[in-house]
Amino acid sequence: MAFKLIVLTALVAAARAGIIGAPLAYATHGAPLAYGAPAIAKVAGPVAVDTDYDPHPQYSYAYDIQDALTGDAKSQQESRDGDVVQGSYSLVEPDGTVRTVEYTADPVNGFNAVVHKTPLSAPIAKVAAPVAYAAPAAYAAPAAYAAPIHTKAIYG
Repeated sequence: MAFKLIVLTALVAAARAGIIGAPLAYATHGAPLAYGAPAIAKVAGPVAVDTDYDPHPQYSYAYDIQDALTGDAKSQQESRDGDVVQGSYSLVEPDGTVRTVEYTADPVNGFNAVVHKTPLSAPIAKVAAPVAYAAPAAYAAPAAYAAPIHTKAIYG
């Protein structure tokens, strides 16, 4: 019985706070007598418009990295026209092959990629040996500590 009272109290509080419509009145057998429709609030003022929204986005970019010292070689190019994206990227794998991925994406077919692996035409350059650093300067110990000289004065 206490549970029903708590639930009814919570419903009445929520209705008065405007979270739900008017409270329900119940007959003794539990059937609702009246129902209050929830209030709909209208917000006054201008509607916020996203000025950065582009209904037909378009872009194109590309980059290429060729590092002769480390042998790192990678590139990518991509273009977009509306909801269709096309591109490819490539990189040198640790086993010496070049992985090239060609991809497309659109709302009908989703994302699709085709991967190609080809042997590298030139061997990968070995990374240079680590740089040798000079040893730190020797630590100079502080000068010897000399205890203060105390003399006894004898007064006689």
